[in-house]
Amino acid sequence: MKIGIIGAGQIGGALTRRFTKLGHEVYVANSRGPASLADLAKETGARGVSVKEAAHAGQVVVVTIPEAKIPGLPKDLFAGVPAGTVIIDTGNYYPRERDGRIADIEAGMTESRWVANQLGRPVVKAFNNIYAKHLLERGLPAGSRGRIALPVAGDDTQAKKIVMQLVNELGFDPVDAGGLDDSWRQQPGSPVYATDFDAEGVRRALAQASKERAPAWRGTDKSPGTFVQPA
Repeated sequence: MKIGIIGAGQIGGALTRRFTKLGHEVYVANSRGPASLADLAKETGARGVSVKEAAHAGQVVVVTIPEAKIPGLPKDLFAGVPAGTVIIDTGNYYPRERDGRIADIEAGMTESRWVANQLGRPVVKAFNNIYAKHLLERGLPAGSRGRIALPVAGDDTQAKKIVMQLVNELGFDPVDAGGLDDSWRQQPGSPVYATDFDAEGVRRALAQASKERAPAWRGTDKSPGTFVQPA
């Protein structure tokens, strides 16, 4: 499968390494341009490209950049991209640490619904609740004891099916987490966030989630600070 990845940070880098190892054809982009991706390309066999090239690369496009950077993507990023292309959003809203206040999210919109609105395309939420190192190193064959499960939320049944197949390929049990407006159940601060539960544990955690965003995950008038000193 041809996969475009927009963002070469921790999650983007981990997915680039894992997908190429599985035999997928990966096109990876970041804000600094293809030349800055030479080492990652040499290591993995992925191709460093522009952001627009990654968006047009293939059947799946992963958007994995900070929430605050989403509005800065080209407005026509997905112009001409086939409607059937699956777009995965891995992002999380960190208002006090990195992103500052985003009014719609503060008002209750789910993070990935906001991303979909900004991109002008449907998205599937996945890979947001696992540490990059665990995504890189802890995949196991199907049926393995203790296999980590990952929630996948989205409105398009076929798109979600494709993402769940990729999750399984990567060595994790995919769990259907409902529609995109249900994805608050896997946002930062939720019981499933950064927990490495198995499938039963993920389902239980999703059911226990509260829609009310805890104060630690809301912006303040001083936001953003840093991950060391949230504001």
